[in-house]
Amino acid sequence: MNTRLNIAFFGSSLVSAYWNGAATYYRGLVRALYDRGHRITFHEPDAYERQQHRDIPDPAWARVVVYAAHEEAALKALEEARGADLVIKASGIGVLDELLECAVLDLQKPGTLVAFLDVDAPATLERIHKNPADPFRPLIPRYDVVLTYGGGKPVVKAYLAAGARQCVPIYNALDPRTHHPVPKDERFASDLAFIGNRLPDREARVEEFFLRVAELLPAQRFLLGGNGWADKPRSKNIQYVGHVYTRDHNAFNCTPRAVLNVNRESMAQYGFSPPTRVFEAAGAGACLITDAWEGIELFLEPGREVLVAGNGREVAEHLCGLTEERSRTIGRAAMQRILVEHTYAHRAAQLEAVLAGKQREVAA
Repeated sequence: MNTRLNIAFFGSSLVSAYWNGAATYYRGLVRALYDRGHRITFHEPDAYERQQHRDIPDPAWARVVVYAAHEEAALKALEEARGADLVIKASGIGVLDELLECAVLDLQKPGTLVAFLDVDAPATLERIHKNPADPFRPLIPRYDVVLTYGGGKPVVKAYLAAGARQCVPIYNALDPRTHHPVPKDERFASDLAFIGNRLPDREARVEEFFLRVAELLPAQRFLLGGNGWADKPRSKNIQYVGHVYTRDHNAFNCTPRAVLNVNRESMAQYGFSPPTRVFEAAGAGACLITDAWEGIELFLEPGREVLVAGNGREVAEHLCGLTEERSRTIGRAAMQRILVEHTYAHRAAQLEAVLAGKQREVAA
């Protein structure tokens, strides 16, 4: 596709990762699209103190529009997007999602594609399955395309069954300009580190794959990052560092002997849903231990590029057998694989191909 697109993007936040795990996904994809000649305006609400906890200033590769978290301002932002070549409404903005998911379709016309980007497709599909009257359900067939950042064939099949015209996973990936190896930082010295916000469908899995492991291995050091864990009971060998800003992600990933990934419950059930942390850790050359989920081998080879655990005891076994040398070997292999196959440049090219197909379809 040679056409340079004017893209209007509605998401949770591009400039702040505070209570916003999708931030680095948005940044990677938007920046890669900019590199390919497209122009993006990212509309985000002033909500959840994200503007007070920015990770980055307004970037050169996107125009950021922050609107007040009320209906009038949201509708005004939508009106500003009218006439764009592509309008993307992401899930989970957290403010007026129901309004935006419906109103964004009013921008659809010849020359303007409207896409829904689901950053938590398993949860969305479970919600509409349980509630046939969910207001999003009748909107699905009206979008030109549904994009997801995970889920593989199970999610594609479920969205098509719900009436989607097309469903395409645009997976998380790595931006090597932002996530890469750096020197170790003693603030993050530990044997196993985990970063993730405390969420209802993740907490039990964190208890099993991280907190329980710390109890099993009292002589080893554990590091916990992310929002919401301050009052969570934990063993004395766990250091809690709170919210970790993007600028510290590389040091957080590079310093520990191993980094843990724990998927949310819905993501683990569907599989094929590697979170951003997987690619960020691999891009920094970290040795990654992940909970087991279907499809991991599409991204990293178990045993050589990643260590996979079915429960907390298996995490502990991996950790006990992990020398510094093996940790470095696994981390290097993971980084090489991700750089060759899974960068946001790859994802932007894939999205372009999808959009070119939709443009041909509309023109016909």
